[in-house]
Amino acid sequence: MRLLQVVLQGLRAINDKLLAMGRVVGVFAICMMVAVILVQVFCRYVLGNALPWPDEAARFCMLWMTGLMAPTALRNGSFVAIDTIEVLLPTVAVRLLQIVLLFVSLAVLIVAVQIGWKEVTGLGGRFTTASLYIPDSLSFDSWYRIPRSWMMTSLLVGIVLLILVNVELILSRIVALFSNEVNDNEPPASQAIARGAE
Repeated sequence: MRLLQVVLQGLRAINDKLLAMGRVVGVFAICMMVAVILVQVFCRYVLGNALPWPDEAARFCMLWMTGLMAPTALRNGSFVAIDTIEVLLPTVAVRLLQIVLLFVSLAVLIVAVQIGWKEVTGLGGRFTTASLYIPDSLSFDSWYRIPRSWMMTSLLVGIVLLILVNVELILSRIVALFSNEVNDNEPPASQAIARGAE
């Protein structure tokens, strides 16, 4: 059990750093998305001339924001959940049920990694965006379209981070099951219910 706790602490430390960086980039992406949408609204409705690139840029930012923020939401228990059964079961049964459900989630995420990899490296990843360009050099003499794979990499990165968080949650539930301690990442039932009411 001590080895499991050491592995869990190491994984928590890694996830702390990765998720903190993901939150910073995710907040930047959502700020950029809002700014781009506001520019498009101004150009379309005030100037009467819509720009070709803001829709695609907003989608790009939204995908990266989602991929980088979803692992934090999973770790904090912020996803929408139906917890009726958990409230009715004793603590040991709840932890066993959580472990089973986390293993099911892990299996789905492993399949999703394969899909994400195909999106990045497959046929779809070879195309470019329709209207997003970046400069070829610092002189801004020539521009080229952003590869679609850059957008789809958000899916792959998000799934890998979700897997890391999922494994951390599995380990924390196993440690909690055998040590009968309340885990930092596992709120008591009353807090979980209050959290769902927010």
